[in-house]
Amino acid sequence: MSSHGTVFVIAVPAAVVGAASFGLASAIQHRVTKQVPKVRTLSPRMLFDLIRKPIWVLSILTVIVGLSLQVVALAFGPLVLVQPLLVTSVLFGAGFAAWLAHRKMDLVLALGGLACVGGLSAFLVLARPSGQGTEFTGASILPLALALGLLVVVSLLGARLVPGEAGVIGMAVATGVLYGVTAGLIKVVAGQFRSGGLAEPFLHWSLYAVCVIGPMGFLLSQQTFQRGRLMSPALAVITTVDPLVAAAIGVNWLGERIESSPAILSGEMIAVVVIIGGIVVLTRRGEQLRRAMEQTDRDGDSADSTWG
Repeated sequence: MSSHGTVFVIAVPAAVVGAASFGLASAIQHRVTKQVPKVRTLSPRMLFDLIRKPIWVLSILTVIVGLSLQVVALAFGPLVLVQPLLVTSVLFGAGFAAWLAHRKMDLVLALGGLACVGGLSAFLVLARPSGQGTEFTGASILPLALALGLLVVVSLLGARLVPGEAGVIGMAVATGVLYGVTAGLIKVVAGQFRSGGLAEPFLHWSLYAVCVIGPMGFLLSQQTFQRGRLMSPALAVITTVDPLVAAAIGVNWLGERIESSPAILSGEMIAVVVIIGGIVVLTRRGEQLRRAMEQTDRDGDSADSTWG
């Protein structure tokens, strides 16, 4: 089978099913994190409270399934293809959460999520990702690493200073960055495994970086879900920032390629604007629904609230 055929037979299905697994896990975790006390940002104490919840433990098994499928997808497909496909977890997550809550999904939030997915899909079609980068190209990783680190710090500071759903979006951006960096490093680890066997990844720093950055991103995602009244805005931002960061890493660190002619770049910029528009819609609608739900809670009539 050709490498192109392998991508579509193995990498694409694995990425989509992995996205469904992540969506189900997010829906479960968003509900369960509300049942434990709030803690400081990135405090591991939250995990000790969550691990006592059997349904949360089940969601971790779902995450493991998703991660396993993500590794398979990254082993056979380029990073800039696999990560955008994982953004479909927004739709899977919204559907699963609505099913678990026995409520209808809010139309505006659904349209905002579709804008994120559609924008990324357009970006993917225009970019035509190619290349199978599995190791660092030799170019300096420092500029992009510093930029991503600064983005995480600024996002967390914003989340601390800004109340409501806007602050939740800051936490979601930081989570997406950590997830995107983790995905890029997983791509490297998967390549090391394919080329040198099971022991090879243990000889390189990238595996140990995954073991640090990955859990940080996961813990921050749990705190993001806990703080946000609605799941859709946070999940949409996380799963949008994640592949964009992964694409940047694929191109800058791993030597993967995307189309970059002036016409294509214009289309890609339009796709990014659509994504940003979807995030803005999700944020504003999420804030409106949060206030409505808080008013409903004060009135003691939660039956009329709308889930997002």
